Amino acid sequence: MLTECENLRACTLLGGVREEHEWSKMADHVQSLAQLEILCKQLYETTETGVRLQAEKALVEFTNSPDCLSKCQLLLERGSSSYSQLLAATCLSKLVSRTSNPLPLEQRIDIRNYVLNYLATRPKLAEFVTQALIQLYSRITKLGWFDCQKDDYVFRNVIADVTRFLQDSVEHCIIGVTILSQLTNEINQADTSHPLTKHRKIASSFRDSSLFDIFTLSCNLLKQASGKNLNLNDESQHGLLMQLLKLSHNCLNYDFIGTSTDESSDDLCTVQIPTSWRSAFLDSSTLQLFFDLYHSIPPSLSPLVLSCLVQIASVRRSLFNNAERAKFLSHLVDGVKRILENPQSLSDPNNYHEFCRLLARLKSNYQLGELVKVENYPEVIRLIANFTVTSLQHWEFAPNSVHYLLSLWQRLAASVPYVKATEPHLLETYTPEVTKAYITSRLESVCIILRDGLEDPLDDAGLVQQQLDQLSTIGRCEYEKTCALLVQLFDQSAQTYQELLQSTNSSTIDITVQEGRLTWLVYIIGAVIGGRVSFASTDEQDAMDGELVCRVLQLMNLTDSRLAQAGNERLELAMLSFFEQFRKIYIGDQVQKSSKLYRRLSEVLGLNDETMVLSVFIGKIITNLKYWGQCEPITSKTLQLLNDLSIGYSSVRKLVKLSAVQFMLNNHTSEHFSFLGVNNQSNLSDMRCRTTFYTALGRLLMVDLGEDEDQFEQFMLPLTAAFEAVAQMFSTNTFNEQEAKRTLVGLVRDLRGIAFAFNAKTSFMMLFDWIYPTYMPILQRAIELWYHVPACTTPVLKLMAELVHNRSQRLQFDVSSPNGILLFRETSKMITTYGNRILTIGEVPKDQVYSVKLKGVSVCFSMLKAVLSGNYVNFGVFRLYGDNALDNALQTFIKLLLSIPHSDLLDYPKLSQSFYSLLEVLTQDHMNFIASLEPHVVMYILSSISEGLTALDTMVCTGCCSSLDHIVTYLFKQLSRSTKKRPAAMATDDRFLLIMQQHPEMIQQMLSTVLNIIIFEDCRNQWSMSRPLLGLILLNEKVQYFADLRNSIVNSQPPEKQQAMHLCFENLMEGIERNLLTKNRDRFTQNLSVFRREVNDSMKNSSYGVNSNDMMS
Repeated sequence: MLTECENLRACTLLGGVREEHEWSKMADHVQSLAQLEILCKQLYETTETGVRLQAEKALVEFTNSPDCLSKCQLLLERGSSSYSQLLAATCLSKLVSRTSNPLPLEQRIDIRNYVLNYLATRPKLAEFVTQALIQLYSRITKLGWFDCQKDDYVFRNVIADVTRFLQDSVEHCIIGVTILSQLTNEINQADTSHPLTKHRKIASSFRDSSLFDIFTLSCNLLKQASGKNLNLNDESQHGLLMQLLKLSHNCLNYDFIGTSTDESSDDLCTVQIPTSWRSAFLDSSTLQLFFDLYHSIPPSLSPLVLSCLVQIASVRRSLFNNAERAKFLSHLVDGVKRILENPQSLSDPNNYHEFCRLLARLKSNYQLGELVKVENYPEVIRLIANFTVTSLQHWEFAPNSVHYLLSLWQRLAASVPYVKATEPHLLETYTPEVTKAYITSRLESVCIILRDGLEDPLDDAGLVQQQLDQLSTIGRCEYEKTCALLVQLFDQSAQTYQELLQSTNSSTIDITVQEGRLTWLVYIIGAVIGGRVSFASTDEQDAMDGELVCRVLQLMNLTDSRLAQAGNERLELAMLSFFEQFRKIYIGDQVQKSSKLYRRLSEVLGLNDETMVLSVFIGKIITNLKYWGQCEPITSKTLQLLNDLSIGYSSVRKLVKLSAVQFMLNNHTSEHFSFLGVNNQSNLSDMRCRTTFYTALGRLLMVDLGEDEDQFEQFMLPLTAAFEAVAQMFSTNTFNEQEAKRTLVGLVRDLRGIAFAFNAKTSFMMLFDWIYPTYMPILQRAIELWYHVPACTTPVLKLMAELVHNRSQRLQFDVSSPNGILLFRETSKMITTYGNRILTIGEVPKDQVYSVKLKGVSVCFSMLKAVLSGNYVNFGVFRLYGDNALDNALQTFIKLLLSIPHSDLLDYPKLSQSFYSLLEVLTQDHMNFIASLEPHVVMYILSSISEGLTALDTMVCTGCCSSLDHIVTYLFKQLSRSTKKRPAAMATDDRFLLIMQQHPEMIQQMLSTVLNIIIFEDCRNQWSMSRPLLGLILLNEKVQYFADLRNSIVNSQPPEKQQAMHLCFENLMEGIERNLLTKNRDRFTQNLSVFRREVNDSMKNSSYGVNSNDMMS
């Protein structure tokens, strides 16, 4: 495999020295090769935790030792167990992956050659060792993709490396194919230890230079394999075929344009195949190959074939012209038809699942107008309908696959109004069959689930909701048939249910079965009503909705009358789902009141208008809160319904007139609403629903509140009593801590709901005067006492963050009022108290660090941002009068920030959003403070901005651009002033300039990053990126860095493109003056748009120019 000379060189592994005396340098507990072997066995085989932990600790020391490299070769050469070989491979992977002190190029080439030789001479290694060595090869190749030696990209000859294996035995073939498969996978996956921009450049270069060749190779090998009479009982031949299919799948599953950030999403239904691959897909033999393989190989391998077909079916539409697409679709539909006509293999759940995914892609990627033109469409749609109906009837088989079938029919049904083709689509025949099969199969499942004690799908709310959303569209196709079926089934079940309740000797099981059936029917009725599309609905359909609604409301009256004796939680949740759908469609400002639905409700139930229907809603809400206060799912969904009703402009005014709503506004106590009690919750977090309740009540109260302080005081009485109770407890040395916590947490959650709802100045000022100064000390005391209990502190901090948030300009104090400053003092005190105390709690386990510490810190950041940007405090006052409130808050922010590792800032989305938005405000309005910080703090902040620039969250990235712009502008102004030699420069300005001059690489790296994103990536916030870029260019012009960077980018292009790239840069700075005035910035932003377009056009036809320069390394 390798030449004698290469072999000898590779065997002196990696520049390491192999003398035995080097072992003496190892730690005392790792004295010899034998001892390393024992440690490996202990790590991988022992069941004793203590022994395993000791072995792990010793091996970690081994991996960190300076002579680990040469020891790894000894383990590979002489190790007697597979575990020691595994250890060596994993250690080498870590060594080649490290970003600090990386291995020299020569050594990495030697390791690569050594690994290939090792695999070639030992084809029968344990599978996990082979896997680890292939992983090592893949990692070296990926990270060294842009490394050159004598103008040769030394790590790019992957196909040549593998060809040696493919020409040998079956075992060698498997290793060769696995190398390509693993390499494709490795390059496709971003890793957190290296910049995302670097990953994307490597992935793009690999895609352009190697991926199509690898895919072609895998297809050719599959053709050869399928042409031979493979003996698939032979384990090695079976293994080879499996690896070839995995390789094909990895090629087709490649993230071609850098969009798949979330692998779990199946909604990215388009595979962005490059135009250069067209030949493979225009040639029908590629598609035919996989369909033929499906029919000729055992069921254990066919799911992989179907996975490949799913990807092929999802090829982007623009790869073909209309005629080519029609031909491709025709072949695809023929293949699907053949599988449906021979469905034996679909009894395997994995095959069935992948085939359902394939069917779904037929409609997600092609239009109904194209499908109906396929020659065998009538036969195929009949087969698909039969397959769907059979699948739905066997509901217990592969329930997770049903989603794809319903998705297909949902998309088909939704397309019916738009299809222009003259060929019949036949959906009016088959869609009702699918609807009927779904509904009847769910009803039939109830009895079997109860009888056999199976898992009830109704308990999986997410799955049920997903299926109902799909059914809402399917059921609306041929709606008369859907309604007739639902009315018939509902009447049967409701009548049986009523008879069972009236009978004295009916069994509980029978009642439960009928309740289960009715639960499904109520859910389904809610769904089909929610599927109403205003432009496609007729009066007749609205009248049908009326029929269904009447029946559900009659059932509700029956079940509510029995709640004192018994209730069914699932049925109640179905009712709430129904009410939510009904509210969305038939209640609100947009609904036509002449709707036939209301006419039907009036005839049957005497509900003449929306107000009367709203009274039914409120009646149900109060009933639920009264009887189901201890059931969290029902309580939270009921309160969400109340909250949704309180948002609409017209509905909230109608609600306030109802006596039931007035009752709620005057009696919101635990006596009437048990969930407001403090002694019945199992834990403090269960009180979250109280905020929703009080948000809704706050909105309802505001309708008629005006300036009526007496009404407000009356409404606040229960909360006043609660505050007084907590104050009373705090005033004694011994109090029931649990009760105090519950009372306080419930109270602050209630207040946050009210504060959120009060978004007008008059009402909010009433609340502010009520809480400040009387009750603020109680909140401060709670933070002091329970800073280490996040269930207590988080609600208090969130309330404070809400109070200081100037939502809708509600915080406007009179000119003679000091309240803005006093409110900031309280905020500063709370942040300082919490911040200083939370920093004393010491080391927190990684899995608890967010809930115990970072969540509270994140809320503090949000609070500080809200108060600093609220525009109701003049912050210059604090320094002028020697008040340290502002300094305390800002210093606490710095202490908290420095206690958080950089990685955590970006790992936790809420923390990163609150931090970066706060930083934006600080750099905009408090740059003097930033400039006065210690050098290490400034570097920490700049590093966090640098990392945030490449974040996937656009909000974070935009915030970083804005912060960077403020910093660069400040620096530029200071530099301009220093050249004018003004005597009044502050010491802090000089200090900040000095830090920047000592660390020019920081600003240089940010220029490199921003330019890299704009030129090479899908830049979604180009305007934001352009703002700091001009300042960065002007700052770096003076030290020639910008010119060097520009030249390196130009020189990285193919010779024929360099002139065009140079011209792009010339045009970028055309007409730009050396200042940061708004007019100049705007001109630069316009130039940048043209620059980006021209650069993209220039590089489109370049096969390697984009990737040749690794600026981010």
